[in-house]
Amino acid sequence: MTHTHSDSQTKSHQHGHHATDFDWDALGTHLEHEAEVHRPVYEQAAAWIAGRFRGAQGVRRVLDIGSGPGVITCMLAEAFPDAEVVAVDSTPALLERARARAERSGLGERVRTVVAEVPGELGSLGEADLVWAANSLHHVGDQRAALTGFAGLLRPGGTVALFEGGLPVRRLPRDIGIGRPGLEARLEAVSSERFTQMREALPGAKPEVEDWSALLAAAGLTPDGSRSFLLDLPAPLTGAARHLVVDSFTRLREMFAEHLTADDAATLDRLLDARDEAGLARRRDVFLLQARTLHIAHRA
Repeated sequence: MTHTHSDSQTKSHQHGHHATDFDWDALGTHLEHEAEVHRPVYEQAAAWIAGRFRGAQGVRRVLDIGSGPGVITCMLAEAFPDAEVVAVDSTPALLERARARAERSGLGERVRTVVAEVPGELGSLGEADLVWAANSLHHVGDQRAALTGFAGLLRPGGTVALFEGGLPVRRLPRDIGIGRPGLEARLEAVSSERFTQMREALPGAKPEVEDWSALLAAAGLTPDGSRSFLLDLPAPLTGAARHLVVDSFTRLREMFAEHLTADDAATLDRLLDARDEAGLARRRDVFLLQARTLHIAHRA
């Protein structure tokens, strides 16, 4: 599993990409780019967790479950400077990127990588003061079993930090002057249906009411609050954030092709045309707005 920092429909082998010819290099680059743009959200979240941490010895070991290419793993190592941080993912190619990033960042002595499936191989990870799972638990069929496994890894006073839910990303006004208004809302409807299908197809999938605090309590933990963190990058976007928007819409165009009306397909084609004045590369009304919700719970 690989944690996802934006559109869960555009990522990784959680959607069945285990083929040897899958382009992990391209996906790794996209995941890194996305995580770097969203990094301020996770920095704020890490600071909030640190301020509420209950363990007597402080945060000495962190497990980043579904780490992907390690951008957030390295951020966690910086946020908790006394901790060993372990990047946990089931894709070696992404963990290689995490290892390289840690070395480049001077964090190589404190960052480790472990190939493991969740929840089946959680027992091999060792104990931790903080188990961090950002937008990855919903790619596990039996989420309740995974949370119980997370709880079993915690030292006394330790914390599970679970990013799930929030508000869908928005990048464009409702009426963009081309095509039928409401394009992004229609794309979100398709994404929501695909997400439901993805959940149903997961091995061992079990439906759950997405009351994350209740699920954490059922795992034997004491819920310790929820908070939403906002990424608010106003128009006109520049640099990495605009590039991420273009990349994300490119992926949506490819994945949702069979679900699009002819009008919406034509609108997306214009948005993705770098030469078109109405395209994402040139228009001045492109923004990036998203809320992510963090739920934390501790072991008594």
